[in-house]
Amino acid sequence: MQIFSNKNSKLKILKEKPFKLEKEIQSLFEENLETISNLKFVKSEFVIKDYRIDTLAYDTEANAFVIIEYKRERNFSVIDQGITYLNLMLEYQANFIVEYNESCQENLKRNQIDWSQSKIIFVSSAFTDYQKQSTNFKDLAIELWEIRRFENDLVSINPIKKSKSAPSIKKVQQAKDSALAKVTKELVVYDEDFHLKDRSDDILELYESFKNAILILSPDLEISPKKFYLAFKQNKNNIVSIRLQNKSLKIWINAKKGNLDDPKKLTKDVSNVGHWATGDYELTVSDTKNLEYIMSLVKQVL
Repeated sequence: MQIFSNKNSKLKILKEKPFKLEKEIQSLFEENLETISNLKFVKSEFVIKDYRIDTLAYDTEANAFVIIEYKRERNFSVIDQGITYLNLMLEYQANFIVEYNESCQENLKRNQIDWSQSKIIFVSSAFTDYQKQSTNFKDLAIELWEIRRFENDLVSINPIKKSKSAPSIKKVQQAKDSALAKVTKELVVYDEDFHLKDRSDDILELYESFKNAILILSPDLEISPKKFYLAFKQNKNNIVSIRLQNKSLKIWINAKKGNLDDPKKLTKDVSNVGHWATGDYELTVSDTKNLEYIMSLVKQVL
């Protein structure tokens, strides 16, 4: 990918300024973790057993721990290290909870954590085709993020998306007592198909109508499936979320109470009510009668 500067309609290719040390990447990430990923920083250089985790983070939306590892060289196995660290997390859950509570000065309980949504992120300036292919399984909780630095203080961060036809890791032959078998059994990577499975044609058609209408609102919106809903995100932030039900869709618009203009009063205030997803405004739809009006509400948070 080339990065250009634009001055008086003249494009100039910006030279890349490679990171010399892994620590440079780590420091940049940790100081800007919430901006980059919406993750909460917990601990740098977290030591457990004989392993040192570069960055321990917490996903407050998924209620799950996230391990981040930084690599400058390209000759390492993301699968071997990834599975080892995820297995380590599942085996020593109490250590992760204690570290979170001590570092964040909070009182996180074991039953508040969804261990099934734990994952590991590898950050590097480049990954080989082999590394990308070896992690291209739709239900493998390993992500690859490429980071590059350029002149003019520009930085690009690009999470590598898995292909739409990515297979299931569970189809790979593995010993029943292997670390891979344990990790793939206990961790779940949710996708759109998970939410669409066994739904009626009417609900699938209704979802597609709202999904397409939302995605048209902005070219940088993308779907991020969670355990209980499908989030539509822009720059890592939830804009609107949908949960498929038997006969309707439940929709949450991510705006704080008092910040959404809804003259038709279609939305319900759930600011003081427990609910899935983010946002204080909820509505239930069973048809497309108010589709255009609902999109006008969603536009307000873009």
